[in-house]
Amino acid sequence: MVIDDLRNASLCFGMHKNFRTAFDYLLRTDFTHVANGKYPLDGENVFAIVNRYEPQSAEELKWEGHRKYIDIQFVASGDEQIGIVEIGKMSTATEYDETKDVQFFSGDGEFFALGEKMFAIIFPNEVHKPGIAVDGNSRILKVVIKVRVI
Repeated sequence: MVIDDLRNASLCFGMHKNFRTAFDYLLRTDFTHVANGKYPLDGENVFAIVNRYEPQSAEELKWEGHRKYIDIQFVASGDEQIGIVEIGKMSTATEYDETKDVQFFSGDGEFFALGEKMFAIIFPNEVHKPGIAVDGNSRILKVVIKVRVI
């Protein structure tokens, strides 16, 4: 897991061959003018999902994990909490859905603030619970970049 401000994104370029593509998109795009949806950056190797939503309580959300993709979760506006924990510390709640690249888990993890212009990198050995409301916050504009592991 990495949590940082977008202005430090270049420090992560060497972590994966496609991180530069992902972060260049985040750095050069004004998401206030981008509609919700999926945007290919390099076919299915790197793509962005832009979404606007109301954050929820931690109890309303599920722990999720992915095998095929690394998540780069970027808060373009707003702020939220995100839970992150190593997969080995969780219990399996559902079988892995290969088509959707998702599996749900139960258990406890650590929670971190993800403020405006911050990102979190979540690897396949980690489980996350994004979109948790922070006192007094409202709508979130978030971009999730999916980076194929291999």
